Parts: sequence; C-alpha cells; structure tokens
Amino acid sequence: MSKRINVLKVAPEAYEAMIALENYIAHSGLDKKLYELIKTRASQINGCAYCINMHVRDAMKQGETAQRLFLLDAWRETHLYTEKERAVLALTEAMTQIAGKGVSDEIYKEAVKQLSEKELAAVIMSVVAINSWNRISITTNAELD
Repeated sequence: MSKRINVLKVAPEAYEAMIALENYIAHSGLDKKLYELIKTRASQINGCAYCINMHVRDAMKQGETAQRLFLLDAWRETHLYTEKERAVLALTEAMTQIAGKGVSDEIYKEAVKQLSEKELAAVIMSVVAINSWNRISITTNAELD
C-alpha cells in the first residue's frame, strides 16, 4: 500500500479532539469489556484490520474470551452474549450501517430497555468514536502493530 498522510503529525489538534471523546467514554462508567465488543464489532463491519487487531487484543486483556471474539460477527446465532450485550451489538451495527436505514425503533427501544440513559449516551458516543477511528485508519492505510 502507498504511504499516506499521518494525521497525528499534520493535525495533532484533531487527534486531541478524538482523545477527548475517548476520555469521556473511559470515564463514563461504561463497562470496558462492552466497549471493546463495540469497537471490535464496528471494526469488523467497516473492515478495519488495524482496529480489529488492536481491539481484539485489548478485549483479551480485559478478560474477554477467544470464543466470544471468534463468534462476534455471528452473535445473533449464539447464546454467548447477554441481553444487554445483544442490545448494544444491535445498536452498534445499526449505527455503523446507518446509511439508508437509520436506527429502527425496535433496536433503539431494546437499547433503552437494557441501558441507563448515561450508558446509552456512552454507547452512542462509543459507536461514533470507533467509526471515526475506523475511517481514519482505513483512509490513511494504518499499518498493523
């Protein structure tokens, strides 16, 4: 792949804004393992190898199991995820694939049922953050660590 812009070097203030969002999420009380599931699932949908690699490793450091990570893209077909996780994964997918579809009332209502308002806000902002990171990493051809 061809070498592309390093946004961090060219526009560090842009990265600072993204890090501020990450800091909000880190201090929101959102469960760390749940956040890693959000980041991994959105990254799978977006095809961001850099982010999938990073967040699978981070999830395992948080105590996530290999089995649940291997089956994440087929979460609907297993009983390995809690109702709360399922609601969050459905919302993550709907937000990530939002073009032309939006987020259905059914998906949103299930998220509201499973999450407090504070958790819901943190989940929404988590999906926003990882989709942004995915787009940065894919566009700039970020190399795997």
